[in-house]
Amino acid sequence: MKRSGSMQRWAVVAVVMVPVFITGCSDFFPPINGGGSGGGTTSNRVYVANQAANSIGGFAIGTGTLAALNGSPLATSYKPISMVVTPNNALLYVGSATGIFVYFINSDGSLGTPTTGSQPAGVFAPALTVSPDGKWLIALDGRTQQLDIFQINASTGALTSVNLPATYSPTSGTWQPSDVRVSPDGTLIFAALGTAGDVIFTFNTTTGVATSSQALATGDAATGDYGLAVSAKTTYLYIARSGTNGGVAVYSIGSGGSLTSVTGSPFAAGSGTFSVALDSTGTYVYAANRADATISGYTIVPSTTVLGLSLTPLSGSPYTSGTTVQSIGIDATNKYLLAAAVGGAPDLTMYSFDVAIPGKLDPATSVATGVDPAGAVALALTH
Repeated sequence: MKRSGSMQRWAVVAVVMVPVFITGCSDFFPPINGGGSGGGTTSNRVYVANQAANSIGGFAIGTGTLAALNGSPLATSYKPISMVVTPNNALLYVGSATGIFVYFINSDGSLGTPTTGSQPAGVFAPALTVSPDGKWLIALDGRTQQLDIFQINASTGALTSVNLPATYSPTSGTWQPSDVRVSPDGTLIFAALGTAGDVIFTFNTTTGVATSSQALATGDAATGDYGLAVSAKTTYLYIARSGTNGGVAVYSIGSGGSLTSVTGSPFAAGSGTFSVALDSTGTYVYAANRADATISGYTIVPSTTVLGLSLTPLSGSPYTSGTTVQSIGIDATNKYLLAAAVGGAPDLTMYSFDVAIPGKLDPATSVATGVDPAGAVALALTH
């Protein structure tokens, strides 16, 4: 996932391989069992990239609780800045300034230790995502205006670069690559580029080849797009938009990824809207507001027309969160929203959904994710 912000998050990508014969691991990262497959898990976990503390926090999500995994936080030799879990919950990829590190996720949520060897890929990666079929890792390049796409070896976690990177050319604004997402149907890739707007690619999940097809300008040098979410049926794109006329922008997705703004978009949010998340039912959408440390929540109101869809603020929205909150996600059970705050106070906040007022967020618990200041810049959830 992502994200750049007040703490710079650029990653020079190198693929760090994890052999199946690893031994001598810490408690947080016990030896891999089952021949290095990673085992996969349906258990509910959240992993947090602590950029300032140079560590990874790991927590089991319980009934209103966050329990640190044994040995968490793990000290790293690099600054983690982006994270993503594969759809089968077998692998965690972590982006840093020195490479992309791959970890196996064991059935108890612990991680297999990576080696220090690397396979330089020559890529900066402010954001990472994985295709719905789990075959492709996509890095939004922070040095060159392109996507870098890698085929995933499901058994070893190894990455093989696709030889045809998807290039694009922003039409205006200041280029700040911030987020990348694959549509649930696997046919499109969307990338947020700050005030340079957004670019859309068609994607072939058989070959891993992506082709630039559309560009979206924000229309104002003081307006930037930083976070993305795509509806389950690939019908709408939700954008976290900051600056002039900021908020949550909503677009209908047409043929080849063409975007058309719905009536009334963007919908007002807090200040410095930076990331956005949809619940699994497609009923609610939430946005993290970095500048005022809040989370805005909305009910998604459908319409008889495609462009008539609208957002209605939820009761009590916006909700108080951590300082400079910038990464949010909803857990696998659709019962909790997790929010990581790069400025801390607290680092990681978990909210439950109110039983009386649907969609409303109630604080459930909060934890420190590492030695403060941790700089919880990104989170990744199991599926």
